[in-house]
Amino acid sequence: MAGIYKAYDVRGTYPDQLDESVADRIGRAFRAVLDAGQVAANPTVVVSRDMRSHGEPLAAALIEGIRASGLDVLDIGLATTPTNYFAVGSLGAAGGVQVTASHNPARYNGFKFSRHEARPVSGDEGIPLIEKLVTVGPLPTSTHRGELRQGSVFEAYSQHVLSYLHRPAGARRLKVVVDAGNGMGTLYRPILEQAGIELIPLYFELDGTFPNHEANPLKRENLRDLMKAVREHGADLGVAFDGDADRAAFVDETGEPVGSDLATALIAGELLADNPGKTVVYDLRSSRAVAEYIREKGGVPVRERVGHSFIKATLRRDDGIFGGELAGHYYFRANYFADCSLLAVFEILNLMWKAGKPFSQIVAPLHRYAKSEEINFEVEDKAEKMRAFEAQYAGGQIDHLDGVTVQFPSWWANVRPSNTEPYLRLVLEAATPQELFTRRMELIELLGEPAE
Repeated sequence: MAGIYKAYDVRGTYPDQLDESVADRIGRAFRAVLDAGQVAANPTVVVSRDMRSHGEPLAAALIEGIRASGLDVLDIGLATTPTNYFAVGSLGAAGGVQVTASHNPARYNGFKFSRHEARPVSGDEGIPLIEKLVTVGPLPTSTHRGELRQGSVFEAYSQHVLSYLHRPAGARRLKVVVDAGNGMGTLYRPILEQAGIELIPLYFELDGTFPNHEANPLKRENLRDLMKAVREHGADLGVAFDGDADRAAFVDETGEPVGSDLATALIAGELLADNPGKTVVYDLRSSRAVAEYIREKGGVPVRERVGHSFIKATLRRDDGIFGGELAGHYYFRANYFADCSLLAVFEILNLMWKAGKPFSQIVAPLHRYAKSEEINFEVEDKAEKMRAFEAQYAGGQIDHLDGVTVQFPSWWANVRPSNTEPYLRLVLEAATPQELFTRRMELIELLGEPAE
């Protein structure tokens, strides 16, 4: 079980790190992180799973554990993670668990947790408490065994997301290539077919072995088929979902990927048009153009550390309208401050219909700086390397919101340890491509050769 408890979920290889016995104990422990008042009001936990072959036995074991703790379970079966969040919020459930390892390879599985109103399970009373109870005890017990019901929220979820789509009368039918990556985005097909677009589907067959490519749209190599299809079909837009469909990545009509930080800015601008003065939360890896654009559109930009638990908590605290991360997570107040990749797609479509211009032209004003992708380094002592990074650039403005960020007038960089993988991650941005190249070479000399 060592190493499966991450900053904001549980994830490991099946069955050596994560098996049915562990799933049962996690189910029992889950009650301890739920709000007692919410449990009293509605002692239901929504459980769903992705398409991995071992998802079904793990979900069954998890459900047994939850019921043994005295909680009822609504099993909604195969579902995307955003659908699970929606079910928890809309049904007033005490919490929810999605059985998934997101974009990780086929041998992985895991659990994503939420509390009432789809609030994240985080902090010392979150994943660390579950780990302690599972490994040391005592596990919550009950003389009452919870009930199990099967159900579906798909139609309600469909109506919910489609209500935010605003295609003007007479607007051109946009041609959109969507790559589901053999993941849970496959389930979105009926919704996409009602969206007033010409849908060109790629890999819309559920297959937890991911036979075509890894379901991680953050990596450019996983977008190659989408980029090619957009060009070949003369499409207006390309969209890729990750394994559990809580993330989306966009490709413009030329076949070029659009940074999720820039997509965050564009979606924020669309939402701020009707909600001026509202907070928008963005992760600290984002381009400086994001905060600039949010201000230009009348919003209040708030910089936050990486991770859905942190973004959601800040959004809820500030009653923000929207938040986004570089990894392609998009959080909406309209969806209980939780991820909703489909709403992100629909807001981009709304923007394209309103602007009446190709997507590349809509994005162009945000290409204000030269920015790197996230670069990974395998290092033995992450803390030592971060100290060396801070010391080398001690003349800049330094903060420790997440790892170490140094800022200078013409460039900035962030180095942080990954929460899910054995890497130190670097993002940097500069005023010009030449300075970006120079600073990148400096940092590679300091941190070592990037990992493959």
